[in-house]
Amino acid sequence: MNVHPSLLPTLALHAALIVGAECQYDPELHTGPDAFADESAEDRAAREDVAAQVCASCPVRLTCFEYALRIEPEHGIWAGFTAAEITELADVRALGEVA
Repeated sequence: MNVHPSLLPTLALHAALIVGAECQYDPELHTGPDAFADESAEDRAAREDVAAQVCASCPVRLTCFEYALRIEPEHGIWAGFTAAEITELADVRALGEVA
């Protein structure tokens, strides 16, 4: 990609993720088990740690990060960050844009 992800429209970011994201090979690793499965806090922390490691080498990590900042997901691991961390980072970025 020759354009910085922050300059792309959200739909273009989504399209880039579909093509190159490493998480597509094991989506449950990044999103967790379905809503009817129990996952202990310890198991979740271990799964999220592995997901973040997968993100670390993902070729579209920067694109994923930009996309996540825009959509502020409610769950999952995005570009190596939890949804809560993404929300915090999006808030910090929004404060910087206002100033």
